[in-house]
Amino acid sequence: MLATPGVSQIEGSGGGGLVPWAQLAGYATEDEVSASAFCSRAKVDDFQLDVCGVQINLFDRVEFSYAEQEFDVDPLSLELKQRIFGTKFRLFGDLIYTPWPQVSLGIQHKFLDTEDVAFALGAEEDQGTDVYLAASKLHLGAAFGYNLLWNVTVRHSKANEMGLLGFGGPDKGRPLHAEASAAILLNKHFAIGMEYRQKPDNLGLEEDDWQDLFVAWFPNKHVSLTAAYLDLGAIAAVEDQTGWYVSLTGYL
Repeated sequence: MLATPGVSQIEGSGGGGLVPWAQLAGYATEDEVSASAFCSRAKVDDFQLDVCGVQINLFDRVEFSYAEQEFDVDPLSLELKQRIFGTKFRLFGDLIYTPWPQVSLGIQHKFLDTEDVAFALGAEEDQGTDVYLAASKLHLGAAFGYNLLWNVTVRHSKANEMGLLGFGGPDKGRPLHAEASAAILLNKHFAIGMEYRQKPDNLGLEEDDWQDLFVAWFPNKHVSLTAAYLDLGAIAAVEDQTGWYVSLTGYL
């Protein structure tokens, strides 16, 4: 099925836009290697995030990813930059062919290249590592005859706004965060769904949880296009940040 590998997540991993899923990027089977590349833009009222990255899937067992993020703070005419190196290991299960879900372990190591703002706000570090465990499952014909996909992710992280505002801080926010996604596959080319991502609050700046509503189009095995409505709440004490997201992924 064209939609089974998901799309590209804003930190570089295969999955949804906001949440990494257990699926590995691309269409590689157990005896194949695949590569993909993506670019995305998220635009809300006072901020813009541009991300480009690449992913490699080795034999549907290991995923390597790299992403560069540029975060524009419009009211202050600032640009923050971050690099993210990711690895994801498929542990057990299968999205379709086993009764239990596919489960994967992921690691994302993040380097904030513009750390002055983060340190001024009280962040402790300019780099950090997120570790997450994701489970995904596709149920054929489970939603009024349509295929239903769900994903649950548990993440350990000290990243403030994904790391764009550094790592850690004086308030010692929750270290474990829940993330979830659900999608209905309308046919082999289109999927609609929603995502939710908990956030820490290490800096005491009312770091709200994120959510989106998305539609993804998979015309063939070489390209996918995703568009979404975003509700990111407050970012760096700037409230009511809503807007749109678009992402294009190409597969080899």
